[in-house]
Amino acid sequence: MSYLHLVALTDEGLLQQLQCGVADALAVLFDRHYRLVFSVAHRILRDSGEAEDLMQEVFLEIYRDAGKFDPERGSVKNWILQYANHRSLNRWKYLRLRGHYDERSAYEPPDPRQAPDLVDRESSIRRSLDQLGENERRVIEQVCFEGLVLREVADRTGKPLPNVRNYYYRGLRKLRVILGVGTADAEP
Repeated sequence: MSYLHLVALTDEGLLQQLQCGVADALAVLFDRHYRLVFSVAHRILRDSGEAEDLMQEVFLEIYRDAGKFDPERGSVKNWILQYANHRSLNRWKYLRLRGHYDERSAYEPPDPRQAPDLVDRESSIRRSLDQLGENERRVIEQVCFEGLVLREVADRTGKPLPNVRNYYYRGLRKLRVILGVGTADAEP
């Protein structure tokens, strides 16, 4: 199957192709989700090099474990993010035990046992997004959940970049208020 045909497939279709031995499907999944995996790993590990290594490990594991995906338990994207979250927390514990964070204790992530569950966090964010205007919600979803940059959102939607940027920052301000982490007049 050609790369162009693979790009047109859904994540679930790509995973089926991986299960059938089409290794190029991994490249498409990687292109779609590497930014999200890296951001999860970096947020937990607080180290770019470690986050990059972990991102590669996650995608290799996805390649090996493609047959373990169960569509009844969620989307491929959530499955990949769960891998990233669990592997990052395990790696953080490993590094912490070996003194990696001793010199940078101010940057140490919070205790993973006290962090809200990924599913709870996502449902809270989804409920908050529902309170935004349609344009704001769509732009934020494309940037945060699909990993697009504002220029790509503008190209995809056909809207001018200044409008897309306005929707994004106005939506972020509203989300900060909704989530209780900012005020209505706070700058982005």
